[in-house]
Amino acid sequence: MAVVVKYVVERDGEERMTFSTKAEADAYDKMLDLAESLEPMLAQSALVDEEKLEELALYLAERKVELMGLLKGGKAAKPAPKAEKPAKASKAA
Repeated sequence: MAVVVKYVVERDGEERMTFSTKAEADAYDKMLDLAESLEPMLAQSALVDEEKLEELALYLAERKVELMGLLKGGKAAKPAPKAEKPAKASKAA
């Protein structure tokens, strides 16, 4: 029988994610802390409704490095190309 060590990130009594390394669990926990810290600032904006507040805070926290670069005057990375739609058949005249 094998012994498997798992690191569980828990918030408010709810299991959020399980990791195989402590470093991964700590990084995820810090990201959740950042998202939690962003929520009050985002809540002050009339642009974000309460339903999307947590989702937006998590999105920004997950992209912390990119966001910090932008705030320091960097340029945004180009988004990954979307799957191309098949070309429509043209009608013959």
